[in-house]
Amino acid sequence: MNVRKQLSGVLVVFLFIQLLVGPVAEVKAAGSPPGLSAEGAALIDVTSGRILYSKNGTKKMRIASLTKTMTAIVAIEMGKLDAKITVPPEAVGVEGSSIYLKRSEKLTLEELLYGLMLRSGNDAAVTIATHIGGSVPGFTYLMNEKAALIGMHHTNFTNPHGLDDSNMHYSTAEDMAKLSAYALRNPTFRQIVSTKVKDISWEGEEWDRRLLNKNKMLHLYNGADGVKTGYTKLAKRCLASSATREGRQLATITLNASDDWNDSAKLLDFGFTHFPLKKLASLGESVQPEAPIRLEAGTHLVTTNAFQYPLQSSEEAVMHKRVVMGESNVTSKMNGQLVGFLQFYLKDDMIGQVPLKVDVNEPTWTQLQGDSGTSTFWQKMWDLVAGGLWRA
Repeated sequence: MNVRKQLSGVLVVFLFIQLLVGPVAEVKAAGSPPGLSAEGAALIDVTSGRILYSKNGTKKMRIASLTKTMTAIVAIEMGKLDAKITVPPEAVGVEGSSIYLKRSEKLTLEELLYGLMLRSGNDAAVTIATHIGGSVPGFTYLMNEKAALIGMHHTNFTNPHGLDDSNMHYSTAEDMAKLSAYALRNPTFRQIVSTKVKDISWEGEEWDRRLLNKNKMLHLYNGADGVKTGYTKLAKRCLASSATREGRQLATITLNASDDWNDSAKLLDFGFTHFPLKKLASLGESVQPEAPIRLEAGTHLVTTNAFQYPLQSSEEAVMHKRVVMGESNVTSKMNGQLVGFLQFYLKDDMIGQVPLKVDVNEPTWTQLQGDSGTSTFWQKMWDLVAGGLWRA
């Protein structure tokens, strides 16, 4: 393989990795919803990861039991839902919210996750942490590793439940919005946080534990499907909410919000109303590159998936596209290969990209005739009859 092809391959792999991790640049939109009681707040589009609104969004604040969103997603990704877990002594009697676990009681990880997210059980948080991480410190290390991978650059976890144990346990509204969006893309997490009532086992008792979700948004807001409530004396009222309408999901974070239910409803209404999804590319759409990229006759570049993005109407005028290729010459021998990306920009910021592959169509009469007259046409007809169309 020559150097040019090696470099081309590296470019395509690099761009593909960028596609997987999400938009390269975060773009915050102008405008604001009605006044909020929250000291810190953020609104995010779950699929694209775009922050649609932010109020003191990068201010480091206490987050109370919103911490448990990270506890849950780390456990879901690293554990087995049907694993039987024995409640350790350090989990029994943890202060604050509880599902009243008993020492040496056995529950599945899935049951503990419901206790964690519906009833905010701090005892469930410690039990999960010791099972997955070997200890609470071991688990918080995993939490911080995941935070770094998600892009939560202003966050630090010191426990799995969010109790006010130090000034070193903090996050921001925007970071927590990123976490909510990440977790909501997981179907198990999404199922748990949208559940209103759940019965789980209660070893040694004649009845099961009945868990009623503390998140009133599930009853108050049309389409609400998550996420988590939180409160401590220092953090005050905190809330992570989400809602889905017409297949589109938004999530909100409010920190230190005396009117958190209404704050979240206002934010969700604002997002659904002012940031409709715009289709910027369709699956299989043909893309015409600019020079110096050359396409052999009969070859096309087509998108391998669709792309939508939440945009205000005023932003559509500053949207533009760019084709980035790993090859400058596209031939029929490359049929089906990924060779580049169609990138989307909002002003100067890249907001997403879709892979491009080579597609070879059967030649039409016009393609066969070409620009060079009948002699070229008959030459290509001969090649076609001979079974060697577009000889190398």
